Amino acid sequence: MLAYVRDNELHVLDLLSNVSRQLTSGADGKVATHALAEYIAQEEMDRKNGYWWSLDSKFIAFTEVDSSNIPLFRIMHQGKSSVGIEAQEDHAYPFAGASNVKVRLGVISATGGLVTWMDLVCGENGQANNDEEYLARVNWMHGNILTAQVLNRSHSKLKLLNFNIKTGQRKVILEEEDDTWINLHDCFTPLDKGLARFSGGFLWASEKTGFRHLYLHDMNGVCLEPITQGDWMVEQISGVNEAAGLVYFTGTLDGPLESHLYCAKLFPDESKTLQAPIRLTHGKGKHVVVLDHQMQRFVDIHDSLDSPPRMSLCSLHEGSLIMHLYEQTFTIPRFKKLQLKPPEIVQIQAKDDTILFGALYKPDVARFGPPPYKTMINVYGGPCVQCVYDSWVNTVDMRAQYLRSQGILVWKLDNRGTARRGLKFEGALKYNCGRTDAEDQLTGAEWLIKQGLAKLGHIGLYGWSYGGYLSAMTLARFPEAFRCAVSGAPVTSWDGYDTFYTEKYMGLPVENESGYSYGSVMQHVDKIQGKLLLVHGMIDENVHFRHTARLVNAFVAARKAYELLIFPDERHMPRSPKDRIYMEERIWEFIERSL
Repeated sequence: MLAYVRDNELHVLDLLSNVSRQLTSGADGKVATHALAEYIAQEEMDRKNGYWWSLDSKFIAFTEVDSSNIPLFRIMHQGKSSVGIEAQEDHAYPFAGASNVKVRLGVISATGGLVTWMDLVCGENGQANNDEEYLARVNWMHGNILTAQVLNRSHSKLKLLNFNIKTGQRKVILEEEDDTWINLHDCFTPLDKGLARFSGGFLWASEKTGFRHLYLHDMNGVCLEPITQGDWMVEQISGVNEAAGLVYFTGTLDGPLESHLYCAKLFPDESKTLQAPIRLTHGKGKHVVVLDHQMQRFVDIHDSLDSPPRMSLCSLHEGSLIMHLYEQTFTIPRFKKLQLKPPEIVQIQAKDDTILFGALYKPDVARFGPPPYKTMINVYGGPCVQCVYDSWVNTVDMRAQYLRSQGILVWKLDNRGTARRGLKFEGALKYNCGRTDAEDQLTGAEWLIKQGLAKLGHIGLYGWSYGGYLSAMTLARFPEAFRCAVSGAPVTSWDGYDTFYTEKYMGLPVENESGYSYGSVMQHVDKIQGKLLLVHGMIDENVHFRHTARLVNAFVAARKAYELLIFPDERHMPRSPKDRIYMEERIWEFIERSL
């Protein structure tokens, strides 16, 4: 049987008889939908769907989303020749401090019938202290026990609930609390009953030590044992072999610049001594893995700064190579023609002595002479993203490589607040977007000058989304250090971004007025001395064009010069080849005359 959503309702298709049945009804598509993830779930929670099959395929859990309490935000298609309804779109976009959608969780038989509603309504009261604001994850356990992860509005508490699907009754089996914030994950894994004396429970991941690690819980939620520990993080569970008592996962045990597959014991031995995980992937860099269902082999997609992606089939027992599946090398003519040179990874210290990682794309000394060079700093700097790591992705950063080929030094720095370094490192951004992140970027620029790599007065920045925000913010806050910036699709004021993301890092607007004020680019426009190029798509439904328009108003009020590159038919990032090529040409032209 195949489940799908059509016209905002959940359907099931019997593949044997080719007969389709509509399971839900009553959704109008405007303010109510069934089995679809709302905008916030898709964009910010990494929950892309709104329905879940039970493990025995007899039931389907699904969401009902009510967005009637959210005013619609209208986006006009200014580039269209037509007018009217086809030249506009309306979005139930919840702005920071405002109401979220209401989400109910129901269960229905795969063959149809009455819906049983679980004792849960997320986002119901719209209050700042709401304990059950977001339906973050839904999973099934064996025995048709439905579980849901529910997050409070301030992101400080997450509850794991079990439901009786016949009555809808609930039971809280686990609570996580943290003053920084709770990061969602997909590590919840139910265990089979009867395979071992600890079976019947589930695997869980927690950052209660400051780093995400795996823990074994019984079916009532009681934590039995830690499975991993240390100053590194588990990224994802790749597979579980209960019969052998092993769990496979990817993580950063070998450093935050790499990602490897590891194996650890699932159940504690009699001594309860925690043994170090065994690494199964070989070769430095990034490994993406897929395990087979028999838990005998895995596909390893491996790349690094020095190596394009290669795919291998390996043994899950000790990680040995079985056979190569795909490989490409620098000997391919198009690679040789591009003359790609991997960046150099370096370490510097933040003002609080925290180690920060940077990447250097140096121009060819034979062509451009010794340093110092004109420099462009590629920034992102926001949470949940890491830019500096040992991956081919950084080698094939084609804008960085092009700038390098034109004699410009390119620098990337992962400031405090970025991903894969633990909760304390990430938490530097709490209530302070635009402060610590910008200061670390200044520290990076000062290090480049001290090393004799960059020219004082000839350093610029460029970035997109949070990076667009940070490039404009850093240019404004430190006018003596930076000469120009390219700011793509920037969040210029946090009161104009969505509830989930903004409130997680900045709190509610009414509770952090000073943070929202200082964190707005508009508050620093009067200090700007360098040149700023703003780039934005006018139908961006994520970071609305309104952000750039408000910043333009601030520039006009301050009688400051700015440059604007707009794309009437593009969203958060120009995607059509003609628009992308045009954008890159205009950005390079701006850098060439401004730096």
